[in-house]
Amino acid sequence: MSAASPTRAPSSSPRLRRAVTRPHKGAKPRLTIIGAGLSGLTAALYAIADGYDVTVVERKSFVGGRCASEPVPVDIDGQSLTAVFDTGATVWTMPSLVDDALAAVGLYARDIDPGFSASPITPTYRAEFATRGGLDVFSNEDMMADELARFGASDSTVAGYRKLRMWLQTLFNACFDNFMSRSFDRVTDLLTGPGALRDLTTLLRLGAFGALEPKIRAFLGDNDLARVFSFQALYAGVPPAKARAVYGCISHMDTSMGVYYPHSPAFGSGIGTVGELLAEAVRRAGGTIDFGVDVTGLKLDETGFVSAITTATGERPTDAVIATTDLPVVQSWLHDATTSAASSSSKRRGLRSVVKRTGARRLFPVRFSPSAVVAHGLIPVSATATWPKRHHLISFGEKWNETFEEISSPRRGKLMSDPSLLVTRPAVSAPERIVTDANGVQWEPVSVLAPCPNLQSANLIWSRISGDYVAKITAELERRGLTGISTKWRVGRIDTPQHWQERGMGVGSPFGLAHLFRQTGPFRPRNFSPKMPKNLTLAGSTTVPGVGVPTVMISGRLAAQRFETP
Repeated sequence: MSAASPTRAPSSSPRLRRAVTRPHKGAKPRLTIIGAGLSGLTAALYAIADGYDVTVVERKSFVGGRCASEPVPVDIDGQSLTAVFDTGATVWTMPSLVDDALAAVGLYARDIDPGFSASPITPTYRAEFATRGGLDVFSNEDMMADELARFGASDSTVAGYRKLRMWLQTLFNACFDNFMSRSFDRVTDLLTGPGALRDLTTLLRLGAFGALEPKIRAFLGDNDLARVFSFQALYAGVPPAKARAVYGCISHMDTSMGVYYPHSPAFGSGIGTVGELLAEAVRRAGGTIDFGVDVTGLKLDETGFVSAITTATGERPTDAVIATTDLPVVQSWLHDATTSAASSSSKRRGLRSVVKRTGARRLFPVRFSPSAVVAHGLIPVSATATWPKRHHLISFGEKWNETFEEISSPRRGKLMSDPSLLVTRPAVSAPERIVTDANGVQWEPVSVLAPCPNLQSANLIWSRISGDYVAKITAELERRGLTGISTKWRVGRIDTPQHWQERGMGVGSPFGLAHLFRQTGPFRPRNFSPKMPKNLTLAGSTTVPGVGVPTVMISGRLAAQRFETP
């Protein structure tokens, strides 16, 4: 990995409103970042580069947030085995963004860990279809074309794939600088910036605002294969049949740019290594990371600035704040803060505008993505010997469109009747993840993800049904060819929408806000708004640019760049 982009990108347009720090004493203003996920750590590096005294506070005892690698104990016939699982994101795309963040403070990955590497996962994943067998997905164009031919695709479909790949590349190029990597104050910002009008024109020409799945199907002429290049819309929280074609950018990251797995002698292998690398860079650049800090709210001064964060153990004064928590949490903090400030202050007039901006009414009308049930467990290596040896395996159900309608309905969601499932086997890329029991039996960590409705969409009592539901989906995977998973897999942990909600994720969804048209680009909740205190900005999956590992890292940079340079 090599250093790349400049610290301050073109997205920091002088037209944008700027956040400012609260009047402070000292050489550097104190910036507190709430959350040590990838967005918070990225924001920290860019803020340090801009001259802030940065402290990152984290509730848990480790970094990474939704991109963590965690030890999970699993009971194996009376003995406890502990294995490491990627408990959030398992797909890492655009590792160059890590280079950019490190470069902001003058570091390279090799400065922190000379052995760090971003190894491509090849194939990216395997797609299994109910009636047509399996298809490996490669980021290399020629390898993918050969695989399509092996799968039985016609010459016209193979030619269509090459055209699709070119279309996706052009789409991504037109989106990245002026739409994915920018903050917005208003809709008209779409037309500002170098090349913005040109890129918008390109998107219109490409049909980027039409439906994604029909567009891809038109290239390939094959319904099953269209799923391979459109299912990524699930990450954006919308059914592929209804997603805008612009979200083909996500597919491009997966299927063309490649998926990577980090390896590090210093931090171990797994997606959590990315967070560990960024965290060590923060420390070396002069920042501080405090663990075990449970933020309970914000305190406002008489002028409407955030003067401190409140925690379970007291207040921490600050001059500025970047919050990476989900919007509902920030909204509740602001409501409590403004109510408290207005009732206790003698200068109520000065607070009226703040109360009006940030009080009881919701700052933003929002709709969240569907959620997921994720089970982590161990299975004997002997049982997986007949499985496809792939890091990621996607098992598609036949009722594709119905599945997404079931889980994405705003109020009438239900469990998938014909589930499409993701099986993750990190030991395929990192054999050291395999653990051995007292009898010498080797066990492999396997995670199974099943998309499901969020808590607002369906009133399901997960504490009662999670075990039975996992048993149901593993029985289905057994029927589809993963021999032994229903009988030999020992589950150590099940994460459900209830689990995600307890961690502060809106309506129990780890995927943030759905990328509906009204929640995309300039229509998405902004990272800085007149509705908020002047020294508070937002980062993470519920603000711009959106959901996913690359995008939340971008969000961290954008949140930091909202502040005026001290």
